[in-house]
Amino acid sequence: MSGGACEQRCGDSNPPKRLRTDTRPEGTEGDRDAVHVSIVMPVYNASCWLDACLQGILQQDFTGSMELSVFDDASTDDSKDVVEGWRERLETRGISVLISGHSSAQPRGVGYAKNKAIAQSCGKYLCFQDADDIMLPQRVRLQYVASLIHLNTLIGCRVERLPEGSTERYTRWINTISQDQLITQVYTSHGPTVVMPTWFCSRDWFFKVGPFDEGGKGVPEDLLFFYQSLRQGGGLYRVDQCLLVYRYHEKATTHSVKEETIWKLRVDFLQERVLSQWQSFTIWNAGKQGRKLYRCLSPTNQKKVRAFCDVDENKIQKGFYTYEESKEIPKPKIPVLHYTAASAPFVICVKLDMTGGVLEENLNSLQLKEGTDYYHFN
Repeated sequence: MSGGACEQRCGDSNPPKRLRTDTRPEGTEGDRDAVHVSIVMPVYNASCWLDACLQGILQQDFTGSMELSVFDDASTDDSKDVVEGWRERLETRGISVLISGHSSAQPRGVGYAKNKAIAQSCGKYLCFQDADDIMLPQRVRLQYVASLIHLNTLIGCRVERLPEGSTERYTRWINTISQDQLITQVYTSHGPTVVMPTWFCSRDWFFKVGPFDEGGKGVPEDLLFFYQSLRQGGGLYRVDQCLLVYRYHEKATTHSVKEETIWKLRVDFLQERVLSQWQSFTIWNAGKQGRKLYRCLSPTNQKKVRAFCDVDENKIQKGFYTYEESKEIPKPKIPVLHYTAASAPFVICVKLDMTGGVLEENLNSLQLKEGTDYYHFN
């Protein structure tokens, strides 16, 4: 979708008025009228994107009560003034506006800013909005309805990527994995299967799981929260409509998170949730990624690896992989087999959607069930 198309769709100057209600959502306190949905928006140097973002909020067709809660994390541009400039338009449409922030020399990070925005809000449900993205008119309404059905759940949606065509594989994955794969593919390098810019959940569930980690730059606060939600028994659900224009740019905070940090979190969660339940397993990929996974496993789980498997005849002909870093004598030697000679369950360390369909065809040929016979760790 082009930027012009987005502006045209979101540019109606006469959005529907919100229907305010006197109903105070259960479990909410404070001297302000409680609202159904708080739109939670951390802001840091987002001035150039805020007009489009706030126009999208103005255009929501949800008829319950809403508020916008903004926390400015020491911006050095005029972000706070831009938001303030929208106050009258938003409040005229029945959307309360809360703006706060700090002016320290350094930003405290997105986790801190989200926590502050949540703390000053009072909605029974939280709709997370990044300042550089654009919510489409049905977003709050459809995610609110889904949250009433799917309790204790992180609700997401499909997205359109801007600029069009950027991160093509990632965007396709966000939009096309099945509801079951929202659970089974949580160990992949893509991160949360319900992506953070689309999150919607109840305030009660947020406080059962959270708050966000406030470690600052380089901390994957969204992945930490996501895994903790799953540990608490939380569900995942995606509204299968595009409700958000998800902007890609080099200044996004995602780029500050180190790959090794994400890798370790994924390995630990895989061991906790999957490998602890298996007596033995095969690592699908005898190359760099498969060997790296093996080396990162606990000694207990290393001993559960019965083999590596691959399609590369050169690796298979070598017959085994020797774990040279081991202090054991003799050093462990793990067989390397052709995938057709290997036994399930598997941890798949080959990237999805990168082999022209060969990996997927090979998996299908074995008639395996994802989440039982194999998990992706790619």
